[in-house]
Amino acid sequence: MITELPETLAEIRADFIELDTRERLQLLLEFANELPELPSRYSEHPDLLEQVVECQSPVFIFVEVNDGIVHLFATAPREAPTTRGFASILVQGLAGLTVQQVLDVPDDFPQDLGLSEAISPLRVRGMTAMLGRTKRQIREKTAA
Repeated sequence: MITELPETLAEIRADFIELDTRERLQLLLEFANELPELPSRYSEHPDLLEQVVECQSPVFIFVEVNDGIVHLFATAPREAPTTRGFASILVQGLAGLTVQQVLDVPDDFPQDLGLSEAISPLRVRGMTAMLGRTKRQIREKTAA
């Protein structure tokens, strides 16, 4: 069963796929620069965030579900542009989606960006872990 990606994620994937390897890395860096700052309710309470330990750099996420709509918040150091770029792709790509739309995003979405020849498999696994933890947090919050 092939799941159709939500529009924003499909556009992000298409943007990556149409570029060559060097340009894909540049686009990833652009995403890194676009990662929104954490709202004060999280930046002042980092204990609320969950670390994604599979990432080589310290990445922390938190998911809110309000009226069935998902909001992902993430933080990653500026010195880790690859990881920060992945976090930004997910924050932007999942913004405003319903719980079901996020849960339906294929777990291998990070592999579909065409970055595997440009970055290490370990980094791609880190993004996959970010998506997996996001989904787990959604399931926990909606089951409660």
